[in-house]
Amino acid sequence: MLLIDEEGTVIQGFVPAGRVGTFDLISGSVFKLQNFFGSKNKNQYRVADHIAIVSFSWNSVLTVIDNPPVQIPEDRFRFHGYDDFRANCDSKGDLYDFVGHMRLVNGQTISSHAVLDEVDIAEKRHLSVHVQIHDGPVMKLYLWDNAAFEFCLKFKSYDSAPSVLLVTTLNPKHVGGTFCLTSMSSSRVFMDTDVQPTRDYLEWLSSNTDVANRIAADVVTKPEAVTLEELFSYIKQAGSKVAWFECTATIDDVIRDSAWYYISCGDCNTKAVKGPSSLICHNKKCVNNEVMGVAQYLTRISVYDKSEQTVFVILGDAGKQLTGKDASELVANYFKSNEGVRADQLVPVPQALLDAIGQTRKFIVKVSDHNLQGKFRTITVTKILPSEALLPGKPDGIPKTGGEDFGPSRGFVNSAGDKARKAFESPESAGAKRSKSG
Repeated sequence: MLLIDEEGTVIQGFVPAGRVGTFDLISGSVFKLQNFFGSKNKNQYRVADHIAIVSFSWNSVLTVIDNPPVQIPEDRFRFHGYDDFRANCDSKGDLYDFVGHMRLVNGQTISSHAVLDEVDIAEKRHLSVHVQIHDGPVMKLYLWDNAAFEFCLKFKSYDSAPSVLLVTTLNPKHVGGTFCLTSMSSSRVFMDTDVQPTRDYLEWLSSNTDVANRIAADVVTKPEAVTLEELFSYIKQAGSKVAWFECTATIDDVIRDSAWYYISCGDCNTKAVKGPSSLICHNKKCVNNEVMGVAQYLTRISVYDKSEQTVFVILGDAGKQLTGKDASELVANYFKSNEGVRADQLVPVPQALLDAIGQTRKFIVKVSDHNLQGKFRTITVTKILPSEALLPGKPDGIPKTGGEDFGPSRGFVNSAGDKARKAFESPESAGAKRSKSG
């Protein structure tokens, strides 16, 4: 929670899990708090500038003051603009508040009252809003769970579509390669006339509609499109940072001298290994004592464009975007079709992956610290866009599969086109890595 005292100082409050429900907390009320202790504010996901946190203890006493002698503001916001959000992207640092105007809600314009599909939002657990601060760039904002539910309630409560949106404690990060803002469990949602900052912004918006509409509503920050040669040129530049790019490349082959999947913990997606009697999760923070193993994509593919050739690593959801199937489904299908195979048998590369050979796709790729430090040349794929073009046929040298479900598990086969392209550089050994979201 955020606590504001009579001097206007804002500090973060914390109630331990064992004491939740003990105190009758009412937002906007004035309390007298006795018997508490202070601790240092964490650097990650901070919601207040003060270096300390007020922590409630077992003997804390909270008393409501009905007629406070000093007027204390109910809210205090920490607004930041596009440049500040961008500078703090993926830093897991302070969580800031946003106030601006909405351009799109789940892809719909709000000039006429948009109809929100609450059933779909509930199933997906989120909605997206394109937002803008004055005449700045358009940003994509993801509202999750309670924040999405609160947005729907407030949006429907207005007779005409609201224009201004204020959301607290937002985390700037990359999702699928695109810079965006995402809500946290602590995020709260306000609109047009809810609080003074939204009323002030609404007043500005009503007299500056030409400025507010200067940028097209469907504009959103996207990864820069580059060739493979330009991608590696960026990696070699001094001072380059972790970044996301869009690359259009043709899939030359699927690397078959190592496993195309790994077994993860069903709760946190971290690699799981065999223990004495069950699987063990490598994530020390995971509290799952009975690990249910789930197959996840860890697939290396050889790709090329007119400028270069390299290896992409397909992880998690990107694998399903390529094949249309979950890795767990493909593994289960193999064992179902081969009943005599031992449970620890390595599943050969499935036909669903081999069918991608020869396809030209758009990949959202991440240049990681390992690439910048010169340790690995292989590039991680975070998203694969829908197929737009398919080459007439597979490169020469790719064996016919005859329609079987799984191809042979063997080494990399060079196509005839390799002679005209640059020599393939051997990638690092494919160690199982955790599939990270957004």
